[in-house]
Amino acid sequence: MKVIDAIKESDKTLFSFEILPPLKGKGIDTLYAGIDPLMEFKPRFINVTYHREEFIYKKREKGYLEKVSIRKRPGTVGICAAIMNRYDIEAVPHLICGGFSREETENALIDLNFLGIDNVLALRGDARKAETNFVPDDSGHTYASELVEQIIHMNQGQFLEQEMKDATPTNFCVGVAGYPEKHFEAMNLKSDLKNLKRKIDLGAEYIVTQMFFDNNKFFEFVDRCRDMGIEAPIIPGLKPITTLKHIDFLPKTFHINLPEDLSDALEKCKSNEDVLQVGVEWGIQQTKELIAKGAPSVHFYTMGKSNAVKQIASAVF
Repeated sequence: MKVIDAIKESDKTLFSFEILPPLKGKGIDTLYAGIDPLMEFKPRFINVTYHREEFIYKKREKGYLEKVSIRKRPGTVGICAAIMNRYDIEAVPHLICGGFSREETENALIDLNFLGIDNVLALRGDARKAETNFVPDDSGHTYASELVEQIIHMNQGQFLEQEMKDATPTNFCVGVAGYPEKHFEAMNLKSDLKNLKRKIDLGAEYIVTQMFFDNNKFFEFVDRCRDMGIEAPIIPGLKPITTLKHIDFLPKTFHINLPEDLSDALEKCKSNEDVLQVGVEWGIQQTKELIAKGAPSVHFYTMGKSNAVKQIASAVF
């Protein structure tokens, strides 16, 4: 079932979450261990992230260095197929611009279509760790809007090979990302919303937000979207803070702010256990308010660990 149809058919807020593919060399059982504890809450879809390649340098003879491309978390397409087979739940693979040509993107979408995967989340993706700015593939997409456009063209039976006749259209439901506190590269929230509206106008059907900890930011974001003429469902994304490391890591990495009440509580924490308790309690209150305000789904970023999300879901769903 398409995500947009699941939202339209439900008379209550859905539960959904995102997982990371295991690191290369790890078995799929490590993935299932993060999913199984959350199945009692009947998730309607599970997102699977995609990670672009990284470059390392290997020493060769005579001291030469060879630049080698590696992927530390491969397997998004296979994992989506495994999830749908094991749990009979819709899997939503992330598609990214970085590191892929248009032809590679088309081939990936064809594979997903053959597997019966109806949903994709179209993202630009991040810059490589060694690069300051995002650098697209020479024959790839620079912006997520271009990726959305390619997917919609395939839904209309238009493939890169112009002479292809009687091509069978795909039928993907396309989701895109939104940023309640704006994308860190955008000039301001208004310009960011213009980019978001372009993706919706091209055919994207729903929005999943970056994590946030202040619900007022989300509600203001929804209001601004509606004022801009964006009518697509907007799914709030939440990430419970669970470790002392998260206190600095999450704001710095994801360019988000922590409300003063939350930061005051976290500053008193002496251990990861203390942080986990604060994070779960904050997540419960966030989720309750979002449900009360009619959020179509509450989407949790698990980062491969389900403990905190399970505690929140147990109290709310």
